[in-house]
Amino acid sequence: MKRHIARTGSVLGAKCVSTEVLHVVAGARMDRPRFNRDQEGLMPARKAVALISGGLDSMLAARLMQDQGVHVEGLNFFTGFCVEGHTHAIRKDKRARPLRNNALWSAEQLGIRLHIIDVVDEYKDIVINPRHGYGAHLNPCLDCKGFMVRKAREWMETHGFDFIITGEVLGQRPKSQRRDTFPIVARESGAFDLLLRPLSAKLLPPTRPEREGWVDRERLLALNGRGRKPQIGLAGTFGFNDYAQPAGGCCFLTDENYARRLSDLWQSRGDKRYDLDDIMLLKVGRHLRVSPAFKLIIGREEGENRFLRGYRQRFTHLAATDYEGPLVLVVGEAGEDGLMLAARITARFGQGREAGTVCVLAQVPDGTEREFHVTPLPSSELPPEWYL
Repeated sequence: MKRHIARTGSVLGAKCVSTEVLHVVAGARMDRPRFNRDQEGLMPARKAVALISGGLDSMLAARLMQDQGVHVEGLNFFTGFCVEGHTHAIRKDKRARPLRNNALWSAEQLGIRLHIIDVVDEYKDIVINPRHGYGAHLNPCLDCKGFMVRKAREWMETHGFDFIITGEVLGQRPKSQRRDTFPIVARESGAFDLLLRPLSAKLLPPTRPEREGWVDRERLLALNGRGRKPQIGLAGTFGFNDYAQPAGGCCFLTDENYARRLSDLWQSRGDKRYDLDDIMLLKVGRHLRVSPAFKLIIGREEGENRFLRGYRQRFTHLAATDYEGPLVLVVGEAGEDGLMLAARITARFGQGREAGTVCVLAQVPDGTEREFHVTPLPSSELPPEWYL
């Protein structure tokens, strides 16, 4: 399935991408043919596919190519682990941030076409069996970059493009953006010297686009390290005043708490598997591993409660009836004693936590209901090791 969307206004983030490919055309400059000048006169512009993450660096890399007359289109791969607008939309403390998909926003600022490709299933092998291991948490950064560049190479070959560009900066990321790892990505992806990194190109061996004059190497950059001042200055030069946090990154696999929850999920199942709902649920609420058999996901505010209600047909859920409080999902098999404990914990996190008795309604996915009249569990009986 494909959708074509012409956008000229602001782009809001979708909760997730369900279409196979989403094409976005932003601005009018896509309608104007581009040309490069060589010794024989004018020739059609070379075409580059850019990996657009939504961060500043990939936007700058694409713009540098545009300034050399290269026709640029963007690729963004939906893995499920990078859904920026999701938590921003449901959490009050995140709502000050723009509710948008930063990759779409970047494409709109650049005036390029962006292709968002769903790779959730393909990407599982990268997360579960990374050839080069994990970073600080469960982030398979080197394998991830190789995977995305390989997918970009396949897209490039299918669509008649000439080379690939990324916003990588030498020395910026300890796992994947090093002098010794750059050749690994180029080799294992099959891109070889058709992979150009414009922001650090002068510090790297010349690629085919540079050697053959498709781009002017002298107009590329020599950025190195984790400092951000050169990028921020360049953004100002290009008139980019609104962009994602420069030092950021939206991959939840780099987050310590998220990685701990994913590890717990794998351990509870006895193998490394997950689906898209698992990915989304790991980002929401308090997670308490009450026993090896089950855990609780507890909404922390009304936005999270609304999101968790979408899973009432899949999980047993609890909520107090006589006090305001959280919606709680039971993930796993709780049993009779476990449900009673879950009801007491539900009462503990609601406004009836100081009451003598709270009525908690539990409902299983088939609609069967149970009512519990419980004493809220004291905080002293919530072991710290339960919290994920």
